[in-house]
Amino acid sequence: MGLHEHKYALTVQWTGNRGEGTSSYRGYSRDHDVAIPGLPVLKGSADPTFHGDRERYNPEQLLLAALAQCHMLSYLHVAVKHGVVVTDYRDDATGEMVLNRDGSGQFQSVTLHPQVTVADPGQVELAATLHHEANQVCFIARSVNFPVGHEPVTVVA
Repeated sequence: MGLHEHKYALTVQWTGNRGEGTSSYRGYSRDHDVAIPGLPVLKGSADPTFHGDRERYNPEQLLLAALAQCHMLSYLHVAVKHGVVVTDYRDDATGEMVLNRDGSGQFQSVTLHPQVTVADPGQVELAATLHHEANQVCFIARSVNFPVGHEPVTVVA
């Protein structure tokens, strides 16, 4: 594997067989484990709307989290590159998914709401513009087929 290739692996194990498998729509749990070597097991399920466990993570939440995490990490990288000292970062991300008549569905959009705190008051404007560059280098945002918008707020420490 070359420098430009990265491979990822994990195991998803369904844990929701209540004894009769998928013999009926309501007869099985959507619970599952996501195992990645060396990390704690992530307890997953479906969204509660789809008979999932609200105390477990669902795929839709994890997609939103992946986009928000990737943007934050890309933003911090771009900030360093431009000499902007970030002292705090928080994102209250939101996403919108639509269901189709045939039972399928897809995300229509995600909006990130990063609140970035910078050390230098003179860099507030520059810091605000870096979200565009961060979006351009975010691996996850570049991989989805729906718009990822940004409504950033930049404040001074």
